[in-house]
Amino acid sequence: MPNIRISTDSTADIPQRYCDELGISVLPLTLLYEGKEYRDGIDLTPQQMYQILTECTTLPVSAQVASHLYTELFERMWREGCTDLIHVSINAKGSGTYQAGCISRDLFYEDHPEAKDAFHIHIMDSGTYSMGYGIPVIEAAQMVRKGAGVVEIVGHIRDWVDHARPLFVPMDLKCVKKSGRISPAAAFLGDAIGLKPLITFEDGEPKIIGKARGEQKAVAALVETCLRERKPGSNYAIVHGANDAIFREVQAACAKMDQPPMTDYFVGCVIGINTGPNMVGLIYRR
Repeated sequence: MPNIRISTDSTADIPQRYCDELGISVLPLTLLYEGKEYRDGIDLTPQQMYQILTECTTLPVSAQVASHLYTELFERMWREGCTDLIHVSINAKGSGTYQAGCISRDLFYEDHPEAKDAFHIHIMDSGTYSMGYGIPVIEAAQMVRKGAGVVEIVGHIRDWVDHARPLFVPMDLKCVKKSGRISPAAAFLGDAIGLKPLITFEDGEPKIIGKARGEQKAVAALVETCLRERKPGSNYAIVHGANDAIFREVQAACAKMDQPPMTDYFVGCVIGINTGPNMVGLIYRR
């Protein structure tokens, strides 16, 4: 009988309850700030990162998953009799995490040639961020519980991430400007006249697909875009930062959907560096 396991990295932003319930292994990226290293989600919570982002003059930076963490994961799965490990990684265009996983897999097989035919490590580049690959990872782990095979599960993940739409609105543009997602001139003008950009990722690259003036119109534009684009009946999630009032507005507006969100969650440390703590978004499948 196959023994299929699912793993990912911390930028998938999967709420811990799903990891605990479904046995999803999560490898943390590293965050660097003022000469110190932090493991994403372990040494530093999203709420602690929001405080840093509010006060900092220079943004923290993120680094890929350390190679030894991949090695430890592969060693553990091999010892536990895993026949197939499906690992879904953060967009390879935005991080070296995917490449590090591929290299670590090759080195593991060099050290354990006997594992090559018995333990298959499938490393997938999601091409996206946050619950854009977190949702299909959760669904993949649920499929394992229901007895689905590797080909079906991998196909489901690939189809989902190929159609994933992470759409977010930063309500202020401080971090977006510093991270380079928007030019300083555009950010200055946006803040001055209250324009809020709707930002997504296409082909792994950031793209502004709309603008709205004021917070209420930005929330309306966010939800209306999701209503127009989302595949009916598919899971979606609300992502938010420290602005509870804006989160509640989006939550109320989602009553227009054909079903409630599968979850809502605080934007993780790595994504929060680029969006800032005053943000809200929807993650869905087109």
